[in-house]
Amino acid sequence: MDRFAEIEGKRAHDPLYSPRSAARATATGFPVGEHGEVFAGPLIVGAGPAGLAVAACLTMHGVPYALLERHGCIASLWRHRTYRRLRLHLPKRYCELPLLPFPASYPEYPTREQFLDYLEEYLRNFGIRPFFRQEVVSAEFDGGLWCVRTKEVVTAAIDDGGHGQQEAVLATATREYRSKWLVVATGENAEPVLPEIDGIDGFKGQIMHSCDYRSGEPYQGSKVLVVGCGNSGMEVSLDLSNHNVHTSMVVRDTVHVLPREIMGLSTFRLSLWLLMFMSVQTVDRLLLLLTRFVLGDTARLGIPRPSIGPMELKKVCGKTPVLDVGTIAKIKSRDIKVLPGIKSFHEHGVEFTDGKTADFDVVILATGYKSNVPYWLKENEFFSDKDGFPRKPNEWKGKNGLYAAGFSRRGLLGVSIDATKIADDIKQDWNNIGYEKHKTK
Repeated sequence: MDRFAEIEGKRAHDPLYSPRSAARATATGFPVGEHGEVFAGPLIVGAGPAGLAVAACLTMHGVPYALLERHGCIASLWRHRTYRRLRLHLPKRYCELPLLPFPASYPEYPTREQFLDYLEEYLRNFGIRPFFRQEVVSAEFDGGLWCVRTKEVVTAAIDDGGHGQQEAVLATATREYRSKWLVVATGENAEPVLPEIDGIDGFKGQIMHSCDYRSGEPYQGSKVLVVGCGNSGMEVSLDLSNHNVHTSMVVRDTVHVLPREIMGLSTFRLSLWLLMFMSVQTVDRLLLLLTRFVLGDTARLGIPRPSIGPMELKKVCGKTPVLDVGTIAKIKSRDIKVLPGIKSFHEHGVEFTDGKTADFDVVILATGYKSNVPYWLKENEFFSDKDGFPRKPNEWKGKNGLYAAGFSRRGLLGVSIDATKIADDIKQDWNNIGYEKHKTK
């Protein structure tokens, strides 16, 4: 009998013990790992949608876990780093987490606030209680267990002389958690990407990443340059234009822009249906034909398309096509200007790769996000130390009880698929090492 089975063997004689209550008891504050002792269940890093989905599936399997979150809330990216007009880009049926559908009253594309309400209900429904303010600083496999070290920052709100409340750091503490399993659920978008552009430090105007953008209202009458034409860049540009801001958008690379809906049907849903009967290349040709009918030739607007079709590009490179919700119409009406790549910044503006210059008051970097896994996970066989993603596409399981949730570049649908597979696999391992046997004696 190993030490994990021995722990569960002792618990099996407790008349109040049950798998579901055990999972919830651990998640609701049972003091695990404070002194480096071995925790019976898996450690989950990250309380975004991926971490919550894994926790819910484990709860329903009766497997205890500890969910570690560096911030003081769940889904911190959605709560603190998104613009107000944000809606889910895909129909809600493709964005549900395991075991709990969206309310029937929700629209086809839920708002940011509705999605956050859904996550809070998800938390309550499965009794999930993360350990907040536990920033993981290192995680490594010692040959038998995963050793996870965290830094806890204790803060308190203070009055800033009538200017609002600020957070003051009162103390810091370190903890160590040890477990047979480690689930990395920090996701694809843990940290903003800030590009290095010649002269950017000398720009006298305001520079911000799109994660700090909330609304175009404060920028009315200003000249704003949005750098990037992904979904965030497109929507930020649209929001700025809707607030009567002089908006320009940098398009440096080729990109596929598709309408969110074609003839009243979700483009994503239509693509999935077509892929059941046709090759990827055939589906791409059909999608691009329909897109040209709806949006026109985007290359004439300064947005050239890649030579590879949108679905094939997604499959090969993981690059998601942009779903248009009105930006293209604003570009056609010249309410949004499309500009080429940036060559350099100067004090009050930008020089572009075509040699032209323009002045701007504000620059918003819609330059995407990156994984933070290489900063804390001491493992580079399963996860790449370059980009912090699993080395093989759609891979969710590594060696020695290591898992990846939410790194498949398939959005919330991929999160649900990963979480279900991971929980099933851990449950099987749990059974194999004797937990279930001891509980049912």
